Order: sequence, then C-alpha cells, then structure tokens
Amino acid sequence: MTHVMAKGANISLSATAVRAVLRWTAAAGGPDVDVSALLLGPDGKVRTDADFVFYNQPRHPSGLVRHLRKQRSGSEVADIIEVELAQLPPDVDRVVLAGSAEGGAFPEVADLRVVLHDGAAANGVAPIAEFSCADAGPVTALLVAELYRRSGGWKFRAIGQGYADGLGALATDYGITVEDEAAPEPPVPPTVVPIVPATPEPESYALTPAAPRPIPPPPSYQPQHAPQPQTAPGYGYPPQPPAHRAPAAQPPFVLPPQGPQFQPR
Repeated sequence: MTHVMAKGANISLSATAVRAVLRWTAAAGGPDVDVSALLLGPDGKVRTDADFVFYNQPRHPSGLVRHLRKQRSGSEVADIIEVELAQLPPDVDRVVLAGSAEGGAFPEVADLRVVLHDGAAANGVAPIAEFSCADAGPVTALLVAELYRRSGGWKFRAIGQGYADGLGALATDYGITVEDEAAPEPPVPPTVVPIVPATPEPESYALTPAAPRPIPPPPSYQPQHAPQPQTAPGYGYPPQPPAHRAPAAQPPFVLPPQGPQFQPR
C-alpha cells in the first residue's frame, strides 16, 4: 500500500535501503530539475563537503548514497537517489532530499512529486510513499523530503519548503562550502615599451686616461771620433795632448809669369 503524504507528514520505514525518485513532466521551454542528497550529523550540518551527493558528485565516498542518471519515458522524467539506510554510520542522523530548478522556478515544473521505493523490492511493486510538491511557490531550490533516525529506526517526512536563492543558499544552510563563480578578468592592455633616450654619463664619472704607450729608444749613435775623457787640472793625471792631425793640403805655389822688364828712361 502506498502512503500518499501531505506536507509535514511522516511514516516509519522497515526497509533497509530505499530509492527516492523525483518525477515531473517536461515541457518545451520549461526548467530542468536535478535531485540531490545531503548527509547530516546530529548538529544538522554536513560533516564534510563530500556529504553532498548530486550530479557533479554522484557517489558518496562510503558508496552508501548514490545519484543515478536521469531516466525519461515520453515526457516524464525521473531523477533518482539510492540510500543504504541500515549501513549508514551512527554519526549520520539525517539524509535530506532536495531538488533544484535550472532555467526557471518550480511553479513552471508540471506534476512534480517524490516517490519512495523499497530498494530491495522487485520492479512493479507499489512504492512505499508518494508526496506531491505542486505548491512549492516561486523558488528555484526545494527541500523535498528527509530520511531521519528515530528510536533506533528510520522515518520518512514530506517537507516541500523552498529557497528563492537557489541550491547554493540551501547547501550553505547545511554547511556546504559554495565557491562563487570567478568574475571575468579585465582584458589586459597591450604592453607598450617606452623609448627612453640615452642618458649622458654624469660629470662626476671621471674617465680613466689610457696608459701611455712606451716610446721606443732611438737607434744607437756611435760618433766617428769618440771624445777622450779629460781630467780637470790639478786632479789625477795631466790631460792628454790632443791627437795629431795632419795639416790640410795646400795648393802648390806658382810664380807669376815674368812680364817685360822695367827699363828706366
């Protein structure tokens, strides 16, 4: 027998594993819907971000909560969460089932409902419970229902409360770290390299003079007659007489020719 539930109603569960199916009728131009699950501790918060199971993180690290691929039959769409209730650790106190609308709000989603099945039951067996979320209001994120511990067992509660700010606001309320989308970086202007004129060296910079080139010695000069050393008078030996020079050659003496003799008158 299927329990048709009203908002806020709850039932006890005997199943050790369940399959929660969010169903709706797709319409042209209408929003798409995604189901997700949050594993909460006794403080009502997730223990880590890994406790958020959704389309981008479809499997909990423990493997006990799984998000399956969407199924479509005609215009009806189903998005599914599977939970192994009996194997969840004691510090998991609740599993919240949520939905988010992409491209619109939930009033635009036709025939939205959650159907809870026994995970061990064969196909064709009637579901455990069904809850219609038709009066969700103008919201884009929705707390559909929850599975929670009570007196050593598990129970199922219909919620149907929404968030106008979307799935990010819902996740933040339960302790999920939501990163904002990075703002686009401004365009980088082209790099302009300025032309800097050459700067003259300051006067204080003294130029180092070049080393003088060595001047080669003149070729050796040997005089034809080297002067003889002389000793000043009164010191040492008397000066040496100058070397004898031959007299310069004189032209021969030629007698004038004899003229006419003088005859006295």
